[in-house]
Amino acid sequence: MAKSELILVLEQIERDKGIPKNEILQMIESAVVSSLRKYVGKNAVIEANIDPETAQFQARVVKKVVDAVLDSEMEMSLEEARRIKPDAQIGDEIRFPAPAADFARIAAQTAKQLLTQKVRESERDKLYDEFKPKEGQLTVGSVHRFIERTIVVDLGKVEGVIPMREQIRRERYNVGMSVRCVILRVDRASQSPQILLSRAAPLFLERLLEIEVPEIKDKTVSIISIVRDPGFRAKVLVKSNDPQIDPVGACVGLRGSRIRSLMNELAGEKIDLIAHNDEPGKLISNALSPAVVSQVKIVDASAKKAIAFVPESQFAIAIGKEGQNLDLACRLIGWNIEIKSQIEKKPGESASLPQIEGLSSKTMDLLSRAGLSDVHKLAELSVESLTQVEGITDKMAAKIIAKAKASLEKKA
Repeated sequence: MAKSELILVLEQIERDKGIPKNEILQMIESAVVSSLRKYVGKNAVIEANIDPETAQFQARVVKKVVDAVLDSEMEMSLEEARRIKPDAQIGDEIRFPAPAADFARIAAQTAKQLLTQKVRESERDKLYDEFKPKEGQLTVGSVHRFIERTIVVDLGKVEGVIPMREQIRRERYNVGMSVRCVILRVDRASQSPQILLSRAAPLFLERLLEIEVPEIKDKTVSIISIVRDPGFRAKVLVKSNDPQIDPVGACVGLRGSRIRSLMNELAGEKIDLIAHNDEPGKLISNALSPAVVSQVKIVDASAKKAIAFVPESQFAIAIGKEGQNLDLACRLIGWNIEIKSQIEKKPGESASLPQIEGLSSKTMDLLSRAGLSDVHKLAELSVESLTQVEGITDKMAAKIIAKAKASLEKKA
């Protein structure tokens, strides 16, 4: 590359990429100094500069004039100095041209390498600066490829990744499929910005709600908190800033249109909309929806501990499949909630599970801990309701109900 061409190239890059010409020239000077050290020594003092208008290269070695030379890379004798500068004296610094014959070639080669590196870094930084402010925003891309169970998404200028933990478990993806997600985090990386995407984060549901519900976007309704078991159930705590507006009704929409749209986007994930209440008892009751709570006892307000009493028929619903409903409710409002069933016995009813023949002690213990200690109530439950108890499968539920009915018939 001729010197005049170098300046033209640098000026073009400055216009196209926004990389200052002088910055590149300074980097070339530093790189050339490093290259020249192999000719004059690693400790040598070398000065190099490039004329920003003509691209004229100059490189000089600097040595100090001394009586006795101890370091030939940095010092020279008075005799040597006077060959270069006749009036040199002890203590002077003498500058003379660097001895590299192929100096121009070294400079040109260095310039080419630096330009390539700097352009790459500039493009990487521009992408980072473009996407960093988009953290927390929704984006749409297409599935490009898979790295084991991580999805690589093409976002146009750059790629993002959805790791397994940020995917909705019930969804399946194919190459080319369009996918909407939220940008969780943008980090600097060596090649291009590393963009972490998510469809499982509560923030994803929050952004979808802002799009689907105008009252949330205009701040009439506020989202207090969101918790999710992605693809299965979510709870959203909402509060109205206008006494005329029902926050739950606004989110549900006419005939459930808004909530259905959200569920479709989330692979059928059930969404419980919970109205915020300043009174802890009512807030806890609301959080345990869809279960109906009879009474709430605050055990320790400062530690946020409470007991929720529910009718026996609602116990399994309050707990949820594998404890899901209770866990989400606790996380949603930050309370430690214990569920207890209220058993209303009728004359002639028995609460003794050991009367049910054919059930193991482990099964009876599961039922007892779930508050299902009445044979009559147990016989009336459906298989679906009974499987809400953690540890009870469909097959076990059918067997328990049949044994309960048989026990009652035998007693009769």
